Amino acid sequence: MSSGSGLASMPARGLAVRLFLTCWLVYALHFTTNIVREIYPAVALGDHFSFRVDEYAGLHPDLFEKEDYGWHIGNNPGASMLGAIPYALARPVTDRIVQRVRAAREDRREAEPPQYETPSENDRRFFAEAWRRGIDVKLGLAAFAMQAGVMAPISALSAVVMFFLLRGLLSSQRMAVWLALLYAFGTPVFYRTGFLNHNLLLGISAFMGFLVLWDPGGRLRLSDRTAYGAAGLAGGTALLFDYSGIVFLVGLFAYGIAKSRLDGTAAATLRRGMWYVLGSIGPILLLNWYQWRAFGNPFLPGQHWMPPVEWIELGYRGYGLPQPELLWSLAFDHRFGLFASCPLLLLAFLNPLIDARERRLLPVRETVFILLLFAGLWLFFSGSNYARLQFNTGVRYMTPIIPFLFVPAAVAVARMPRLIGCGIGVLSVTQAWCMAMYRDMEQPLGVLDPVVRTFVEGFQLPALNTISRTLPLFLLAGVIIFGMWMRRPPRESVKR
Repeated sequence: MSSGSGLASMPARGLAVRLFLTCWLVYALHFTTNIVREIYPAVALGDHFSFRVDEYAGLHPDLFEKEDYGWHIGNNPGASMLGAIPYALARPVTDRIVQRVRAAREDRREAEPPQYETPSENDRRFFAEAWRRGIDVKLGLAAFAMQAGVMAPISALSAVVMFFLLRGLLSSQRMAVWLALLYAFGTPVFYRTGFLNHNLLLGISAFMGFLVLWDPGGRLRLSDRTAYGAAGLAGGTALLFDYSGIVFLVGLFAYGIAKSRLDGTAAATLRRGMWYVLGSIGPILLLNWYQWRAFGNPFLPGQHWMPPVEWIELGYRGYGLPQPELLWSLAFDHRFGLFASCPLLLLAFLNPLIDARERRLLPVRETVFILLLFAGLWLFFSGSNYARLQFNTGVRYMTPIIPFLFVPAAVAVARMPRLIGCGIGVLSVTQAWCMAMYRDMEQPLGVLDPVVRTFVEGFQLPALNTISRTLPLFLLAGVIIFGMWMRRPPRESVKR
């Protein structure tokens, strides 16, 4: 495969497999050892099929105790439920490693943890306490199992889905491949895939539901029952990941009803709406069950039981009316603003002008829906005072909208002159890759700090400390990816 014509002539399924494996491998290489709150219930589920995290009390500020119910996290459990699966499957290996490490430490009679070289006092304190409890290696291996077994493959799958969507919209397989790679490695999807992250999982789930309802070109050929039921399942699952999923749950329902009213009768619309509601019930009931088991009330969110923290006194447990300064910060703050983290997505708002030819590539109805969905999520989080706490974690709350906004942005790129589109792509991948390598956005330059550090300090993988240790992995990954894409199928098997 030496040119774009090679991409155009290869079977779509073969390209999809290569794309999936490429993304999975690169994502897994950029795993980071961040132990986020969702990991603790996932480990508890994998260890003793319980959401209680009593043994990890004090290791994370979002873990708290409710009398008679033990320790839990305040967030919804969807990401932890998924993360528990690869962790449980990996336990025969990880448990042996952990046991051998503990035995070796006992033999050496180590009483104090080794020095952990990091500028963050919180990270040093966490490592020391986890080491003393003998769970530092366990949590690190669990985090890797969840990232490689959940985040990397699901994000890779979303890139494949983006490829097939753009292939149909643009009628160009070659362009669809490059744009799918831009989605995978030129947006904060790359950054957020580094560890178990409910925000990205929420967005991918909702995006899948949107595509099932939209079905551009009618290629899925699903019955109303299946399409609307699956979309409802996706919307309900989004809510299971986080309460911001309500924006997508309601948004997908409204889109499905509007699409049905234009295409069918009132009776058909009512029937389709019922299938959507039925599809969403399962994940919603699962959320209610979790809240009942964890806190004794199926309807109040976990945040209701949290002890007082910063901003909790405003509104209901920190959530109130939209705030103009938060609207600005969520979009343009230099540390975590969506468009500061990925200027490429601003093209989504120029799409109506750029894609204004007689034959639009992206239909008006879907363009309007995507922009309204962005506005809904933006307004939703402008009332959450906890959004101010993103200053040290980078773009987070607005992450679910990325797959949606990328579609009109990608169409805009496809409409541009090739040189301009390639320049935008190179700049986007450079920024996204730097963010995936250097993840501290708390510095004065915010999202630009990873770019500066990359050019000054060189390439690195988050899980390793020096370029000398990462270079062999980069080379091995490069050889594998090169081999996958250079190998051409027999000429007689090539089908479009």
